[in-house]
Amino acid sequence: MNLIRMTGSCAVAAALSTMAHAQSAGTIFFSAGWYHVAPQDSSNNFRFTSVGGSPVNVIVPNTGVAVSNADTFGMTGGYFFTDHIAAEFQFGVPPKYDVSGTGALAPFGKLGTVREWGPVLLFQYFLRDAQAKFRPYVGIGVTRTWFSDARSTNTAFETEALGGPTTVESTAQWAPVFNVGFTYAFTEHWFAGFSVLYVPINTTSTFTTQAQTPVGTLTRRAETKVSLDPVVTYLRVGYRF
Repeated sequence: MNLIRMTGSCAVAAALSTMAHAQSAGTIFFSAGWYHVAPQDSSNNFRFTSVGGSPVNVIVPNTGVAVSNADTFGMTGGYFFTDHIAAEFQFGVPPKYDVSGTGALAPFGKLGTVREWGPVLLFQYFLRDAQAKFRPYVGIGVTRTWFSDARSTNTAFETEALGGPTTVESTAQWAPVFNVGFTYAFTEHWFAGFSVLYVPINTTSTFTTQAQTPVGTLTRRAETKVSLDPVVTYLRVGYRF
């Protein structure tokens, strides 16, 4: 009977040891899941900066843009340096935003679309012991955000507001990332997680128009600064080694 109890105790201890190893120093993990990106956006008025190569500074009052929410698939890789400190690299399929007019531009509705690239490097501090199934954490990190496939899709906006066919570019930026979340271990290897990230970021969008004027076609440039400041939720499933 004592032998059976000793055997059972050893099995439990071994299981706990394995679980601890699965969430402790030296652990490598990968996960995949779904991002929901909710910009807390605002923008400045449109400002014409040049016409025909000559600088101007003409602000158009009560004009701006709004950016839609987006969803996308994401992946993560990470490493535990200690039982409580981990580094995590997150990346995903670039989400596609719809951009709409606000203020005097609101009647135009959707103005165009743009994709955002924003890989994130995080350093996280995990609470509770390494063997705990439920482990909340806090983190801070950095992202390099840039934009691609920015385009105007609204001919009426291009013609009436800007004066002709228009191309769009948006600037890139480094930004801090603030993170809270938790993981829950189903087994010694498999886990699920949920986290929230906040990224205070802005971009300047430049609109380059081949404007039709009484003296012919002139290149006209306008810009607006857009604060995105997205709140990003991330639901995922992962595997630890």
